[in-house]
Amino acid sequence: MKNVLTLLGLALLMSSGTPTVAQADGGGTTMGERATAMTWRIAERTQLSEGQYVKLRRLNVGLLSEMATLRNQLKAEPANLDQALSDLLQRYEWDVAALLQPKQLAVYDGIKSEFTAVNIR
Repeated sequence: MKNVLTLLGLALLMSSGTPTVAQADGGGTTMGERATAMTWRIAERTQLSEGQYVKLRRLNVGLLSEMATLRNQLKAEPANLDQALSDLLQRYEWDVAALLQPKQLAVYDGIKSEFTAVNIR
């Protein structure tokens, strides 16, 4: 249950219905910029190598893209959307775990709980 809640919190962090998110100052954040910000937040805490950073950013871009696609495809089916997002996040977590060293993974597991809807900005 705790893992599901963590995954849903991570989903809230990365949730977006469109590739561009409008900001209060009139600007927008592209999906690539959001992926870079997510990757940087993880990288600075887990001490990623350059190669790991590139791979993690690629995972984050894919995650955000797939989440947007799922939201558009399943917006009329909330139960199916929740299940699809949960499956997507489990695959993401598996891929991140395969990318990180054991010490990095321990740090990442500790900071996952910080990824909540409040931290979207």
